[in-house]
Amino acid sequence: MSTETTSIREGDALDASDQARLLDSLDAIRDFRGDVTLVLKGGATIEGFVFDVIVGSDFGSCALRLLVPGDANRRTVAGHEIAAIRISGRDAAAGKTWENWVRRYAQKRLAGERASIESETLD
Repeated sequence: MSTETTSIREGDALDASDQARLLDSLDAIRDFRGDVTLVLKGGATIEGFVFDVIVGSDFGSCALRLLVPGDANRRTVAGHEIAAIRISGRDAAAGKTWENWVRRYAQKRLAGERASIESETLD
């Protein structure tokens, strides 16, 4: 993997024909806080949250570990099985930085509204 940070966002699609880009994007895929859709070479798809990446010398020898909704087991998908990766889910933490939270809290307090420390819902 490259030492440069490759960014990804919802809606991006990474094709397995660009092995170098996929390899450079593995950290960003793992760090993305939403679901991805893996399109397998046979045409099947798997949607889930990538929580770990097993790095190899090339993308074919890498693997993605996913949490798949409705499946109690963690799934491991080898890079050589993947035809494309679509960043399909919403980043659940987008815009939810500490600084944004403090700003919203202060705005509510200054406006005389109730401001609490409870977190907002993700939906």
